[in-house]
Amino acid sequence: MREQSLAGQAAFAPANTADIADAMIVSSGLRVEVDRRRGRGAGLNPTGRFEALQRESFDDGWQTWEELPPFKTEVQIEKPRTAITRNESPDISFDRSINPYRGCEHGCIYCFARPTHAYMGLSAGLDFETKLFAKPDAAKLLERELAKPGYKVRVIAIGTNTDPYQPIEKEWRIMRGILEVLNKANHPVSIVTKSAMILRDLDILQEMAAKNLVRVGISVTTLDRKLARTMEPRAATPPRRLETIHTLAEAGIQTAVMAAPLIPALNDHELERILESAKAAGAAEASYVILRLPLEVSPLFRDWLLQHYPDRYRHVMSLVRSMRGGKDYDAEFGKRMKGAGPYAWQIARRFEMAARRFGLTRRSVPLRDDLFIPPDGSGVQLSFL
Repeated sequence: MREQSLAGQAAFAPANTADIADAMIVSSGLRVEVDRRRGRGAGLNPTGRFEALQRESFDDGWQTWEELPPFKTEVQIEKPRTAITRNESPDISFDRSINPYRGCEHGCIYCFARPTHAYMGLSAGLDFETKLFAKPDAAKLLERELAKPGYKVRVIAIGTNTDPYQPIEKEWRIMRGILEVLNKANHPVSIVTKSAMILRDLDILQEMAAKNLVRVGISVTTLDRKLARTMEPRAATPPRRLETIHTLAEAGIQTAVMAAPLIPALNDHELERILESAKAAGAAEASYVILRLPLEVSPLFRDWLLQHYPDRYRHVMSLVRSMRGGKDYDAEFGKRMKGAGPYAWQIARRFEMAARRFGLTRRSVPLRDDLFIPPDGSGVQLSFL
């Protein structure tokens, strides 16, 4: 194990030296060997950006590589003070959200939430996919917050950071507990997921849909199973997501398709097919988001491209930078979701025409906020210990 200042870490080089940084990643040993990360999305596990030192494993000639175990999913309990997170972002349609989990086992290489793991002293790479945090008190916290005098009802968004129906939800069932609280209180909720596990809660969702309290967005990134397997290794397959849209729509639940993220020269050519397939499955509306590469996501995504699509690497990154003012990412409000420039304009026009052609331009019916019944708050006092 060797240590060095993060100031010299190649994986976090500025955009104008990105190609040099990519070459250094490949030759420096930063990439984790395949057998240890099989079934995962990231190929790197760089030290968190707030850490003082970078730790790098290397072969010292004593065959110590054989002693390193594969990355396995570990779940720790997190005890936050509140369940609801507030935001004031002008280009986001909601002002509050709930995140049942921190980190995501789906392992999507493009996930913009990866950098949040740095706040836990962990890596945005393989740590984000394997060292997860669950919030089992989320439902109790939510019930207590909804019971507070003066609480004002607004739609709560779930799945905006990490997927609430990632694989560990099967065991922890935190999301179901949250839905039970929201349903009992007649509180509106918007859910985003790429998992078919949401169908487990169809009974609650149908009850809420009957009162116009829920809408669901299913993310369909690609219809190519091979691309999906490498890009989103532990997420539902594309056909399974379309089946989920169909089942939700048949159950009377407002269901939308999200073509997100669109990656130039990799999956953006599928935009029209994704919308057409989703419409056939029963989706009523659609949206899209251009690939976002904030902070650590950029070197992780570039390394992934070098591993799986080296022949497309320069073309993909050239188009990405053309939409981000010459950088890998531009966080400016109003631009971060859709990009800017000719290529971004072209995608926007394609989306508009396809959505209109397939009848996906209908606006969702606003969820009701006049049915809210505050919980009585009894039995939800949490321990101070």
